[in-house]
Amino acid sequence: MLTLSPLNQRRWRNFKANRRAFWSLMIFLVLYGISLCAELIANDKPILVQYRGAYYTPIFNFYPETEFGGDFRTEAVYRDIEVQCLIISGGLEACWDEPEGVIAAVQATGLVDGAEVVQGWLLWPLIPYSYNTVNDIGRAAPSPPDANHWLGTDDTARDVLARVIYGFRLSVTFALIVTVMASVIGIAAGAVQGYFGGVIDLIFQRVIEIWGATPSLYIIIIVAAIFTMDFWLLVFLMVLFGWTSLVGVVRAEFLRARNFEYVRAARALGVSDRVIMFRHVLPNAMVATLTMLPFIVTGTIGSLAALDFLGFGLPSSAPSLGEMTLQAKNNLQAPWLAFTAFFAFAIMLSLLVFVFEGVRDAFDPRKTFR
Repeated sequence: MLTLSPLNQRRWRNFKANRRAFWSLMIFLVLYGISLCAELIANDKPILVQYRGAYYTPIFNFYPETEFGGDFRTEAVYRDIEVQCLIISGGLEACWDEPEGVIAAVQATGLVDGAEVVQGWLLWPLIPYSYNTVNDIGRAAPSPPDANHWLGTDDTARDVLARVIYGFRLSVTFALIVTVMASVIGIAAGAVQGYFGGVIDLIFQRVIEIWGATPSLYIIIIVAAIFTMDFWLLVFLMVLFGWTSLVGVVRAEFLRARNFEYVRAARALGVSDRVIMFRHVLPNAMVATLTMLPFIVTGTIGSLAALDFLGFGLPSSAPSLGEMTLQAKNNLQAPWLAFTAFFAFAIMLSLLVFVFEGVRDAFDPRKTFR
């Protein structure tokens, strides 16, 4: 069982006492937890299939159409009425001629042409579309919200709600990975600069000044023109140019704290520099560090959306909120796209800012909540 130290218990109590931050964290965790289970909520494959007494899980495994009595060895397209008929009727050949009639007969009486058939079924997700499913909507795309597509479809007839769920997960996961990796590098660099000072600090400062002057957007555009951009390549580029954001704050805190009495006493007792830096000095620098984290997280989400909007981010097939914003710009006659993108960003960024404000105040010893 995890036991918190008295200091961390006080921090947790302060965070819980900040009702806005606490409930923002709960809402964000619920939304992010739902998005982590996106395949179970929005998918064009059934969650579970029963066929001739056997059970199949199409969202996790590959099953050819021949597995259900079809003719093709490619993966079964479960949204096709013929494949559904084969599963429900137990593989009757009549499904290729009159699939809807066979399904109705099996569901009503369990008989086809007077003969009893084996009945199967498909358990669909709440939203039977994935983020890349092109739907036959029977009208021009984008289409407005209706009973089948609660937030409408985009200009390629893909379900907007499914893309929001997957896009929320992608944006938050991307931002958290970039923030953690950039923070580790930035905190380590700032700690070394501030603690040792002198020549090391001088050299590091010149390197950071040169690196900070590099036009990162141009570099990303050049890389996108040479390589096929994917998730991890974009993470690497964002970390490559984002780690300097915390160096100045951490360096200042270490420069201030390295001459404190307890640091001098630890040196006199023979404690190693590494232990002094990360066990004794770094906790004092965490308040200033946590103050910067909301800007890094929200800035990373904004940068991802901006790159996707400009066409230099993830591929257009990826469930990106920035790509949805681009579609809203290109389809002014479809205001539901703009409203969906706006509210998705507003809710996500507001919750994150409120949570990080609460974390910052919880680590600040001068603040106490009742």
